[in-house]
Amino acid sequence: MTELDTASQNAATLETAPTRYIEGGGIRFAYRRLGPSTGTALILLQHFSGNIDAWDPAVVNALATDRPVIVFDNAGVGRSTGQTPDNIAAMARDAVAFIKLLGLSQVDLLGFSLGGFIAQQIAAEHATLVRKLILVGTAPKGGEEHLLAVLQDAFSQTEAPDVRLPLFFTKSSASQSAGRAFLKRAKVRKEDRDTDNGSTVTDPQAKALITWCATPDPEHALLRAIHQPALVVSGSHDTMLPADNAYAMFKALSNAQLVLYPDSGHGALFQYPELFVSHVRTFLEA
Repeated sequence: MTELDTASQNAATLETAPTRYIEGGGIRFAYRRLGPSTGTALILLQHFSGNIDAWDPAVVNALATDRPVIVFDNAGVGRSTGQTPDNIAAMARDAVAFIKLLGLSQVDLLGFSLGGFIAQQIAAEHATLVRKLILVGTAPKGGEEHLLAVLQDAFSQTEAPDVRLPLFFTKSSASQSAGRAFLKRAKVRKEDRDTDNGSTVTDPQAKALITWCATPDPEHALLRAIHQPALVVSGSHDTMLPADNAYAMFKALSNAQLVLYPDSGHGALFQYPELFVSHVRTFLEA
């Protein structure tokens, strides 16, 4: 990488960074890389139905001020080729393949919602690859989920300008205002935006999410196989993956911290971007 390339990468934001591609194992992964060229990279694992441009620039850009941050589309999602798997184990294998294609020997993981399931699977199976992990708005295997009911309710609210307002935020005026600000930030990028692949992504992802939570793990064997430091984050009123999941993960993990944000739903990290970034930075730098 030349000095000019490095300077350009450091100055890039989620809204301006070029979408790059790397191919291996029959899959061409789409990704964007922000921040400095050195340091432990933070890999972001996205939520159900989300792609690269569903992340909040306020979160991604702030995290990238002092560390490499990589956002990507897993197999079949957005501009990545391949088929979206219908189970978490396969999604984790694809994500690990992407990380290894980048030549990274150790990373930090930030998994949001469905991405948090994938992060748990990777951390349990690849102890030397994962240094630390952040689990946001997610659930352990066998955890509580209300995906279909919450989606049905959100899509019935036809007055909402975007389905993410009722999905990710509470009904309070403060939370809805924060939600509208998030949506505005997420729509700033106009050129080279990621693509929505509809049911070819959401159908297998929904099956994977529901199956993960429906699979009993009464002894939390997967969580107990994770020994890396973990930061568990949840909104107080997450209707999709309730905050009880966060407390269960916090208790079962051997080295975890727990943060709950007030008057917030599934998108708590987007409602409190500055506070969330501050908590993540403190955790990663400790």
